[in-house]
Amino acid sequence: MSVRRAGLAPLVLVSLLLLSGGVGIAQAQQPAAPAATPTGPSSLTIMVVDVQSLLQNSKSAKMVRQQIEEKRNEYAKDISHQEEVLRQERDSLQRQQASLSAEALNQKGREFQQKVNELDRNVQGKRQALERSNAEALEKIQEAMLKIITDIAKDRKANLVFQRSELVLFDQGFDVTDDVLRKLDEQLPTLTVNFVAPVASNSAQPAAQPAAAPAQPAKKKK
Repeated sequence: MSVRRAGLAPLVLVSLLLLSGGVGIAQAQQPAAPAATPTGPSSLTIMVVDVQSLLQNSKSAKMVRQQIEEKRNEYAKDISHQEEVLRQERDSLQRQQASLSAEALNQKGREFQQKVNELDRNVQGKRQALERSNAEALEKIQEAMLKIITDIAKDRKANLVFQRSELVLFDQGFDVTDDVLRKLDEQLPTLTVNFVAPVASNSAQPAAQPAAAPAQPAKKKK
């Protein structure tokens, strides 16, 4: 069956292993050898791996998703509480409008906006921390996955390995995803996510220093 590729795969596994005994390079100093009788194209042994399926269905990947979701819910609960506190403060500030001077109202408004900005920074920091924690965990799975694929390719003497997502049509006999999944679950059945701490927001602003007293003019000598 002919194989069509949708495009080059920059990420994975093209020419994972090169078989020994490849075509030699003739030395320029030697006379040209008689033309050899064509022996046909070099033999190719191909494997196909569904990487996305492995990242969805492996035991370690499922465990990572569960931990990430639990941490996301924890962050969401904390953020929801902070939002409720800000809503109450906003409502209180609105009720005080009639009793506060314009200067006091403006000051409280600025302080409230600083708290809103701080919460926004906290939300961004937590989201970035989750993304980084998830990426680092998936990288460990991919490292284990690549080692397994390499071992299977050596056993089968495969010299080309493609991602399933990069192929339009192929013989299912080339697909080794189930073999990779079985070995991956054996070698990496669990994985604990190392959660990155969110970057602390810069909420504590240094106290403003009092303005320096204007320099006194030098006294003239009498």
